[in-house]
Amino acid sequence: MALLTVNLSVVSAEESLFSGSIKSLQITGSEGELGIMPGHAPLLTSLKPGMALITKKDDSEEVIYLSGGMLEVQPNSIIVLADVATRADDLDEQAAQEAKKRAEEHMNANGGDVDFAKAAADLARAVAQLRVIQASSKKS
Repeated sequence: MALLTVNLSVVSAEESLFSGSIKSLQITGSEGELGIMPGHAPLLTSLKPGMALITKKDDSEEVIYLSGGMLEVQPNSIIVLADVATRADDLDEQAAQEAKKRAEEHMNANGGDVDFAKAAADLARAVAQLRVIQASSKKS
């Protein structure tokens, strides 16, 4: 008999954002996009800044922004340990736009003291937040 749902927990240092049975999870792993469904093979991977798209057992969807973290998939459970996790509805689009602009300006600065790795990470987080906001607004 095929499994229809699997238990998912999404937690950050600040709070538990989701706990319950789901039909599927789409998430950005270190090697690319992952689709996790009940019965998925065990997996442990780091996460890039991006979105977790959760399809609940009633077919409703929830979108959560993740700044990074770890994903563990076991036969009966999925655990997302996020560095920072925020529900899409709680993201501030204007603040994300401003963060993106600051990161781009920092990367384009002509000074020799530019920390490109930090600026690139800041840019990746801002772009990921904007994508989550965009995806969430399409679902509404």
